[in-house]
Amino acid sequence: MSSADFLDKLLDGVPVGWRPLGELGELVRGNGLQKKDFTETGVPAIHYGQIYTHYGLSTKETKSFVSPDLAKQLRKVNTGDVVITNTSENFEDVGKALVYLGERQAVTGGHASVLKPGDCLLGKYFAYFTQTDTFAGEKKKLAKGAKVIDISATDMAKIKIPVPYPDHPKKSLEIQAEIVRILDTFTELKAELKAELTARKKQYKHYRDQLLRFEGEAVEWKPLSEIGEFIRGKRFTKADYVEDGIPVIHYGEIYTRYGVFTDQAFSQVNDDMADSLRYAEPGDVVITDVGETVDDVGKAVAWLGKEKVAIHDHCYAFRHAMNPKFVSYCMQTTAFIAEKAKYVARTKVNTLLINGFAKIAIPVPFPDDQEKSLAEQARIVAILDKFDALTNSISEGLPREIELRQKQYEHYRDLLLSFPKPEAAEA
Repeated sequence: MSSADFLDKLLDGVPVGWRPLGELGELVRGNGLQKKDFTETGVPAIHYGQIYTHYGLSTKETKSFVSPDLAKQLRKVNTGDVVITNTSENFEDVGKALVYLGERQAVTGGHASVLKPGDCLLGKYFAYFTQTDTFAGEKKKLAKGAKVIDISATDMAKIKIPVPYPDHPKKSLEIQAEIVRILDTFTELKAELKAELTARKKQYKHYRDQLLRFEGEAVEWKPLSEIGEFIRGKRFTKADYVEDGIPVIHYGEIYTRYGVFTDQAFSQVNDDMADSLRYAEPGDVVITDVGETVDDVGKAVAWLGKEKVAIHDHCYAFRHAMNPKFVSYCMQTTAFIAEKAKYVARTKVNTLLINGFAKIAIPVPFPDDQEKSLAEQARIVAILDKFDALTNSISEGLPREIELRQKQYEHYRDLLLSFPKPEAAEA
């Protein structure tokens, strides 16, 4: 039987009633609990901010604890309860649900509500429903605030939830449980792929560092200042972006959107800015000079485009005669990052001290024979490219597989939970 046939059979003729969440269980808002209240051990605690940063859909263990005395003042969370966020700066994070499956009673605080499901609702079924566009549309009607968005527990209780066999709790829970089982299967598969990707990245990092260490080989370690020159970019802002214009690399994109190398820019600015910009040439390595973290400062991406690309004034173009991908790979190694950290001014904004950075040495294989050196650099790049594609490429390797599984999961989630809208289902 195909998946489509199975789903048709599962949901064929199933009556659905849309019921306000407040009628399907007890929904109460938490109180208190700040991150400064956390302790090393004690009573398991769930902070609302952790729900959209540290947890998935469910958890058996909490990330934090509080003292038993404080726990007495906080909202209790039992196995099977759902903790729902009420507040966030991002609309998507409001109404995010976490099913608690731990054996020990936990607690939560303000900016979160606890749903104790009644006899016609599975907590995990509801949690999966909160990921749908239908739920997003309903919560949007109730959200208040601009900079900080909030939905009160009272308003959250008004959101209608599709309940199969609403007048037959046993049948309803059986259908909900089967929907949860199917979605759990996709979730677990995706988690396994992510765990494998993490292991592969660790393996790749180890192999890359070892390969670029060149122990006992014909190599000379040369300071960057002897290999090439640094050219600083010129300022432009995101307000200058256009759909079609001069390709540019913004410093922030280097540590959020680019990998080790690229041949296409994500952004463009107006053509009339051409004379006010400064450019990286094909083969240059573009480096950031600021960042929120020390690791972000000095992050590099090799520019492999056929034409020059404009770079932001918080970037440097490193111009040299080596293989650009080889240089960029060298700048990703653990040893280089540790050395780079010595030349970062740790102020409110971490800033690269370029004169110090230029002193960092990278390996130059066969330094007295340029042709042989470039051939060896190309050989090493070819090896590292395979690892990079496996661990980072969105068109191949594990990232591609994870993306496909995510799309498959979303397809079946929407198929299983896209019941007729409340207005169509009930007057």
